[in-house]
Amino acid sequence: MSVGWLRACALVMLGLFSVSALAKDKTAIVIGGGLSGLTAAYELQNKGWQVTLLEAKSSLGGRSGMATSEWIGNDKAQPVLNKYVSNFKLSTTPAPEFVRTPSYLIDGEYFSAADLATKQPATAEALKRFDKTVDDLARSIDDPLNPAANNTLHALDQINVSSWLDKQNLPATARQLINQQIRTRYDEPSRLSLLYFAQQSRVYRGVSDRDLRASRLVGGSPVLAQAFVKQLKTIKTASPVSAISQDKDGVTVKVGSVGYQADYVVLAVPLRALNKIQMTPALDAQHLAAIKGTNYGWRDQIMLKFKTPVWESKARMSGEIYSNTGLGMLWVEPALKGGANVVINLSGDNARVMQAFGDKQMADQVLIRLHAFYPQARGSFTGYEIRRYSTDPSTGGAYLAFGPGQISKFWRLWERPIQRVAFAGEHTDTLYPGTLEGALRTGQRAASQVEDLAAGKSFEPAKVGPAAAAAGAGAVVAKKGNFFSNLFGGSDDEKKPEPVKAPEPVAPATPAPAPAPIAAPAPVEPPKPVAPVKTEPAKKAPAKAPAKTETKKAPAKTPVKKAETAKKPAAKPATDTVTKAQ
Repeated sequence: MSVGWLRACALVMLGLFSVSALAKDKTAIVIGGGLSGLTAAYELQNKGWQVTLLEAKSSLGGRSGMATSEWIGNDKAQPVLNKYVSNFKLSTTPAPEFVRTPSYLIDGEYFSAADLATKQPATAEALKRFDKTVDDLARSIDDPLNPAANNTLHALDQINVSSWLDKQNLPATARQLINQQIRTRYDEPSRLSLLYFAQQSRVYRGVSDRDLRASRLVGGSPVLAQAFVKQLKTIKTASPVSAISQDKDGVTVKVGSVGYQADYVVLAVPLRALNKIQMTPALDAQHLAAIKGTNYGWRDQIMLKFKTPVWESKARMSGEIYSNTGLGMLWVEPALKGGANVVINLSGDNARVMQAFGDKQMADQVLIRLHAFYPQARGSFTGYEIRRYSTDPSTGGAYLAFGPGQISKFWRLWERPIQRVAFAGEHTDTLYPGTLEGALRTGQRAASQVEDLAAGKSFEPAKVGPAAAAAGAGAVVAKKGNFFSNLFGGSDDEKKPEPVKAPEPVAPATPAPAPAPIAAPAPVEPPKPVAPVKTEPAKKAPAKAPAKTETKKAPAKTPVKKAETAKKPAAKPATDTVTKAQ
């Protein structure tokens, strides 16, 4: 009798425990199946959350690039990426020495850095002088997390990079190569804030090219996306979200007529896609303006396929090669079944001009330029692949690239949750936007924020603008030497700094007008509760995830410098085709 009674008590206690455990289950919905969303879902699931991932497209991976074998940085340059590569036991191969410094394709002739110094010393010297000027610019930023720390620095946000370059007196070829480097890593210099360029140069100050291209990720960024997918329990593709409704008890996410309910949401979609989601309560005017007005770098990626290499044998076109003839940034992609493939990043205005062409016409325009230097190109040409990130309606560009005046308005705006919604995606990372490393970091941050929200933590809104008065700016300038007094001169003068004046008035590039505040959408009746989402087996990602424009790094922009104050350096290589991963 006593034994039976004890068993009965045990069953009752077990039942009570099970009910209690179920009552404490934490639920989250992650919207967006790019690398940032996959990371957030993976991290939350590992912490015991029930996670449902919703992706609008039919496949996962977001803006992962087309490269099947791309350069990645080492632990120093990309610690978060390398952590996941190690955890998932993904294959990498060491980078050969010749890819660890940029090279050039000038009027069809290939130059290594050493070749350039010997054969075109004026161009090489100009590039060296420019690097010194950029280093001075980077040193003007004490804290890359707060680049507009004083009014003098804040003023840089009103100037575009092109205006600054005009004052550097660069020879024509050097200017063309520099323009190409900047548009590859960010966007057209005329559309880029000088303060953003300075901040990013500060982040990568001290990061060598060797750190940025240490190895190849075999299979490219799609294999990383697939590794996350295999770990997730509930994934629903072809599920575009139309509305998110928050209240004190939870969040309801609408996909068509179906409603999904959870405690919290991670919103890991590009800003242009966010504009298509109706939020209740509505976003404030500043967030709405950021969605409409934040500049995105333009990028299209083309892979031309050949039977055999058509470039001269000494032109080991791998790593990153900058062209002065509109070909963009190039590198050779190992062909899976023989042959030779070259990947070309069209960026900035070069990409915008090409939007009038269809895919075949665009590929032909690039082939014409390559054929002009390598007459064997047409005879060896076998086909092409294209990722048109610029015109993807869900992306509206490739990756974040703040334009003039935009840091002043939108700096760190998306880093903090709004009630029960946390934000992820490369555009929400302060130090490494536009890169694969940045996308992964934001997925981790958003997952951590959801845990903090569940624990009752609140997040203060971000403050935008200079922290010090104009009087304080003089002290910073004096401390930095004569950079600001020669802001537009590119001087290498090493004399003791003279009394510093504020930068001479320069006609700042007219920033694109911020969109007028949009009326808040009318409240919508929350959908009726829907039965809890059943766990479904994770769907396998296709061999190649749709290009992100997600591709400073995939392919992307290879920053040359790293933040000395930042404790988590991450590389923004131009060749990181995933760097633009959401």
